Amino acid sequence: MNSWVNLDAVWKIVVVGLVTGAGLPALFALGLRLLNPSGPSGPADEAAAVRPTAGPVGSTLAGLIFALVLAAIGWGIYVIVNHR
Repeated sequence: MNSWVNLDAVWKIVVVGLVTGAGLPALFALGLRLLNPSGPSGPADEAAAVRPTAGPVGSTLAGLIFALVLAAIGWGIYVIVNHR
């Protein structure tokens, strides 16, 4: 092990950074996508008239994803407040 760089700490920082820095926003985007499914591509008048809804499965999955994101945010605040 290098005396200047603690590689064990570096990989932990990289993993946490990737999960929180890219993972949580990606999960949030997935939740939004589940709430707004794509509709038929056609003229604007027709597309507005037959816009699909999320349905019960999409709404439930989106709610679970949003709860997971909120739990991660709450955990982060808890860790910061308790100086861990």
